[in-house]
Amino acid sequence: MAYWLVKSDPSEYSWDQLVADVEADWTGVRNFQARKFLNEMAVGDPVLVYHTEDDKEIVGIAEVIGSAKQDPTDEEGKWVAVRLKAVRPVGRTLTLDEIRNTAGLSIMPLVEQPRLSVMSVTPAQWEAILKYTKTV
Repeated sequence: MAYWLVKSDPSEYSWDQLVADVEADWTGVRNFQARKFLNEMAVGDPVLVYHTEDDKEIVGIAEVIGSAKQDPTDEEGKWVAVRLKAVRPVGRTLTLDEIRNTAGLSIMPLVEQPRLSVMSVTPAQWEAILKYTKTV
């Protein structure tokens, strides 16, 4: 099992919308490294959902329920999407500032590659995030 984090502008597609939809294709990713990560996602992998824009915080946990397939929003056929299912909100949100200032989390791609919209999370980082968000 691998652990992941996906970012979304809440004005475009928010955690609340994923909860309302129950499950959805994670579309619109147009970065080669992020595409590589989408291709590596496996059914059952847990995923942190992070809001960008003003929020800049981890808000929920989802699960991969469908592996990479052609992104239906891509007319050229070069990009992929995975299907995610909302699992639960975090106990409390974890902000980017908190992540930047926490040992072990400050080296996450979220901090070091802020434009990347899909990224891997180490098992130690995953456990720390669950602890800090009171989601254990």
